[in-house]
Amino acid sequence: MLFGHHFAAIAGAGPLVGPVLAAQMGYLPGMIWILAGVVLAGAVQDFMVLFVSTRRDGRSLGELVKEEMGPTAGVLALVACFMIMVIILAVLAMIVVKALTHSPWGTYTVAFTIPLAVFMGIYIRYLRPGRIGEVSVIGLVMLVFAIVSGGWVAESATWAPWFDYTGVQLTWILVGYGFIASVLPVWLLLAPRDYLSTFLKIGTIVGLAIGILIMRPTLTMPALTKFIDGTGPVWSGSMFPFLFITIACGAVSGFHALIASGTTPKMLANEGQACFIGYGGMLMESFVAIMALVAACIIDPGVYFAMNSPLAVLAPAGTTDVVASAAQVVSSWGFTITADTLHQIASEVGEQSIISRAGGAPTLAVGMAYILHGSLGGLMDVAFWYHFAILFEALFILTAVDAGTRAARFMLQDLLGVISPGLKKTSSLPANLLATALCVLAWGYFLHQGVVDPLGGINTLWPLFGIANQMLAGMALMLCAVVLFKMKRQRYAWVALLPTSWLADLHPDRRLAEVVQPGYQSGLPGDRQ
Repeated sequence: MLFGHHFAAIAGAGPLVGPVLAAQMGYLPGMIWILAGVVLAGAVQDFMVLFVSTRRDGRSLGELVKEEMGPTAGVLALVACFMIMVIILAVLAMIVVKALTHSPWGTYTVAFTIPLAVFMGIYIRYLRPGRIGEVSVIGLVMLVFAIVSGGWVAESATWAPWFDYTGVQLTWILVGYGFIASVLPVWLLLAPRDYLSTFLKIGTIVGLAIGILIMRPTLTMPALTKFIDGTGPVWSGSMFPFLFITIACGAVSGFHALIASGTTPKMLANEGQACFIGYGGMLMESFVAIMALVAACIIDPGVYFAMNSPLAVLAPAGTTDVVASAAQVVSSWGFTITADTLHQIASEVGEQSIISRAGGAPTLAVGMAYILHGSLGGLMDVAFWYHFAILFEALFILTAVDAGTRAARFMLQDLLGVISPGLKKTSSLPANLLATALCVLAWGYFLHQGVVDPLGGINTLWPLFGIANQMLAGMALMLCAVVLFKMKRQRYAWVALLPTSWLADLHPDRRLAEVVQPGYQSGLPGDRQ
């Protein structure tokens, strides 16, 4: 049970989206990094941080740094953790926005899970206390109903406009949702939906794995593409270091250190479980990343690039036929595709268009839909499985957004407590509301800038996400090395220092500057030519 809880907490959008975006260079570089990274760095970090936190009464990462490296380092670590968390939450939310923009079916289905979770919380707490089996069956049945009825809503001229939103509108909806979800009691919304999403996550992952074995699909994406030189349209940058930044979760993720410290260690029955939970949980996430890479690489490369390239690249301003323009541009890169094919796939998945659905989530959903549809002998249509996959991804991500916003609130309250001790009290409603509002406005700002970016936001925010995530991993691994030296176990310190040195080499200032390249125009202030 604890393994499932820990896996659900660490497995957010990263292992689903990073490998999909990395596929623009071909399937081989991403596959090698996922397999090598998880064994030598990612799983090592998760296990070691979990062990260290367990030995120190389940203290959080910031508290551990303060205790082991001094108060100044502790405050700096807390500030860094908060800033990194803000960027991570903005990127996670942006993936949801990109997947649901002008998608009444997807928006309705995801929105349906909110009142469903509230009902489940009230049901298990007041109506039928302890009846876990009953509420589980109700929840799963209603999830299927949400997907099916979403198709009816999308086809209705009356209801579809109520769930058809632009990216900016969805941004503010998510900001409002993030605030409310973080201040509501955990039992009312977060706990029941996390419980429900755990079933969906595990069931979908197992089903996708079996589907891949049954279908044995051909990888249509080349092992290496022409964009290995760093000129790709999906994201800009050379293979080193940007491939290793693009695939963070699934290989090594600093976000996991926040879960492996302070949360999971308090639930371990004994210290011996740390290896299975920490190392094993990360191996499971790596398995998810490999399947995401497979799902993306079975799609026609032309479709892949049409879905993930920025609209400004595929259809310059003034273009009347966006689909035809996209087909022509992608074909000019050597990945032949026709406008009819793009129209056909959009029709099959039940969407108005699949052009420039950046963020990776829609691409993964298309791959998953064809695998699940084919492996189940055509049970339900492709559109059902596409929106099932969108729901799966959205719950994956929103679970992390909910938990991350709450964790960021605690970090901010610790920092504000330095200025005014009263703001640190988590029992104070005004302090909680203030800290939550500041958190959601912080990540909401970055989310908005990414959404209005004419190049899709992914070019800027995803590298920032990867860099922030792996800088946090480097911090956590350095902490583990310090603890090993203090324990007089320095002969094992290389286990932490080896991946730390690799992560440090990925992110010196000269490479951080490449995130926003000369002449590149993003939607972020200070980067408009």
